[in-house]
Amino acid sequence: MSTQPIRVLIAKPGLDGHDRGAKVIARALRDAGMEVVYTGLRQTPEMITEAALQEDVDVVGLSILSGAHMALVPRIREMMDENGLDDVALLVGGIIPDDDITALKAIGVSGVFGPGTSTDDIVKHIRQFVSTKGK
Repeated sequence: MSTQPIRVLIAKPGLDGHDRGAKVIARALRDAGMEVVYTGLRQTPEMITEAALQEDVDVVGLSILSGAHMALVPRIREMMDENGLDDVALLVGGIIPDDDITALKAIGVSGVFGPGTSTDDIVKHIRQFVSTKGK
């Protein structure tokens, strides 16, 4: 594994205005030695994809509490793939019904993390993904 820190983009797609969880995760990842870029609220799929390209990230983490995950996440994954980011992990956190987790993973979401997930579990997931990617 390279000595470069893992780079993670944290984004809040859609109209959801609640970002406390995203900021908690961003801080935990930073404390774990990762470089974190937080894009802020109300990001479009285009904005998220462009930021991921510009920042050369290993992971894109989406925080979604609005219920729009089945509309937003597939579009973001599609745009990432179209822009050569198919090797970038896509993680989703927030209120995600169990029935939607399988569908999200089927389109290429690496991990889905609901309320109460340990930040250590998220750090481990990211490190495992990056180590298997060959960074």
